[in-house]
Amino acid sequence: MDFINENILFYLAAYLIGSIPFGLLLAKTFAGVNIKEHGSKSIGATNVLRVVKQTNPGLAKKLAAATVILDAIKGTLVLLFALYYGVSESTLWAMAVLSIIGHCYSIYLGLEGGKGVATALGVFLVLIPLPTFIGGIVWAFCAKVLKISSISSLLGLAAVVISAVLINDGLNVGSNVPVYFITFIIYYKHIPNIIRLFKGEEKKAI
Repeated sequence: MDFINENILFYLAAYLIGSIPFGLLLAKTFAGVNIKEHGSKSIGATNVLRVVKQTNPGLAKKLAAATVILDAIKGTLVLLFALYYGVSESTLWAMAVLSIIGHCYSIYLGLEGGKGVATALGVFLVLIPLPTFIGGIVWAFCAKVLKISSISSLLGLAAVVISAVLINDGLNVGSNVPVYFITFIIYYKHIPNIIRLFKGEEKKAI
């Protein structure tokens, strides 16, 4: 098997694994509810928490936490596997982007999906751990003070990007484009939340 074909397999794995809608599966399996039909209709942890909490608050927190962990892990594991095989840094970043695209535009959901925050966390932990740690601190502070999931996530992501540019400029591939592209996708998926924020209608969910 040549190197190019190996890359194609890694790219496919990143997208297909990234497409797994863990929030949807967990809510259906353990709470008997289709979160694509309720709340924001997102497959992410915030909507899992919001929807399941209506009938089972205790279970809602557990399923939301499990959703965050699994959505992050699906980004992390595929990169760690690729690292084990010694793929290039540029290939790793391409896989990271494809994992986020998979989560946000899942092939299993007719190219619909979540907003990509947890999966981005998973890939960033592998590729830019220090900026991710800084972003995590910003997220935790904003979540504590603002108590709004969307704005806390977006501010945390902004902190990751700024830190990455300052600490890891070029991302070892000569360009910051991969992290900019991931950020664009996540902000684009949050446009409805941003609109609600400006209208003062975004709900506190943390």
